Amino acid sequence: MSSNSTNEAFSGTEKDFDYLTSFLREGAQRLLREALEIELSTFLSHYINQLDPQGRAEIVRNGYLPKRTIQTGLGEIAIQVPRTRDRIGNGRGFRSTLLPPYLKRSQNLDELLPCLYLKGLSSGDFSEALEALLGPSAKGLSPSSMTRLKEGWAKDLEIFQRRDLKDKRYVYFWVDGVYLEARGEDKQCMLVIIGADQTGQKELVALSAGFRESTLSWKEVLLDLKGRGLENGPKLCIGDGALGFWQALREVYGQAAHQRCWVHKTRNVLDKLPDSVQGQAKELLHKIWQKADTKEEAEGHFDAFIALYRDKYPKSVECLSKDRSELLTFFDFPAAHWRSIRTTNPIESVFATVKHRTIKTKGCLSLKNMEVMCFKLIESAQKRWIRLNKGHLYMVDIIKGVKFKNGALAENQNLMENQTHQETKCAA
Repeated sequence: MSSNSTNEAFSGTEKDFDYLTSFLREGAQRLLREALEIELSTFLSHYINQLDPQGRAEIVRNGYLPKRTIQTGLGEIAIQVPRTRDRIGNGRGFRSTLLPPYLKRSQNLDELLPCLYLKGLSSGDFSEALEALLGPSAKGLSPSSMTRLKEGWAKDLEIFQRRDLKDKRYVYFWVDGVYLEARGEDKQCMLVIIGADQTGQKELVALSAGFRESTLSWKEVLLDLKGRGLENGPKLCIGDGALGFWQALREVYGQAAHQRCWVHKTRNVLDKLPDSVQGQAKELLHKIWQKADTKEEAEGHFDAFIALYRDKYPKSVECLSKDRSELLTFFDFPAAHWRSIRTTNPIESVFATVKHRTIKTKGCLSLKNMEVMCFKLIESAQKRWIRLNKGHLYMVDIIKGVKFKNGALAENQNLMENQTHQETKCAA
């Protein structure tokens, strides 16, 4: 590849950019060009047998559209999209799905922009930041273009919050109220619901900015979901015991089972113990929800914890005991899902970086902008969420009301227990 082609491919001075990055960008441009040619050939093949009155092909190549640049994670890439001509004037023309007419940034860059903004970067700082991240040829965004971009994100959120849900069915809900700091305001609560559908795929179900995670606020969220067609609620909800969500759930989707988040519960229980015993207590708690294979075994570890700490640390024991039943609900669901349904980690992991707000962020984001930015980050993260283990095997069974016992189908579990009983009886 000649130096001339390099200069033609990229605008700006490349000497300050490392050779490897330049090489990768040249390769990306070449692959993109080849992909466009394949896409064009596929389009033309659909009309190969269609001829005009003179016996010529109706659709033919007609050069290229004007050169345009696409901002990517590797910097700017210049490209020309092929075009076609319809000889009989029916308006049929090649339109690339790979590079739509108005695409100016790659998807990974669009994911980067809300992240930078959420971190507190002002519109005027984007030029410097993008140049540092993408190289000297990456152009920044003007304040006016950033405003238009945010308006587009706000519309995306509005469409999400009004979407039709009548064809949706969720088996699990993870719920949490995430407190964030907005400009000139006290901490605000972002009400979040992530669901797992009948295939085991996780997705954002609801995101709503409010002042607190009260029963009334959660009821409004759940009634909105129901009003948009989600008549059947989840079979299991996972959340913190302090939420006003649970009363709202009983009023709107009363049939759902409750599972308290073990991460929240462990943190709350340990906070009521002195540092000197927290290590031992944590190991005992892990025996209940991480190491026990059956609910009966977990109950035994539960009793052991209570017996050990009840006299000296009654507040810690009370914190654990009051949600005993809801902490062990996961045993009534497939063991393949236990790792996912014992905690609210699907939400915690998404908001891990969002929760650690900088001072600059607090002065930068309004409550509405914070809601929009959180939505864009979750939307981006959602593309990488992994489907529940063996989700497609068990979710339909759960919807149908099939019972599970200690993580296995109840009928199979009863069969095994009867067989063990018979073997013991025969041995005696």
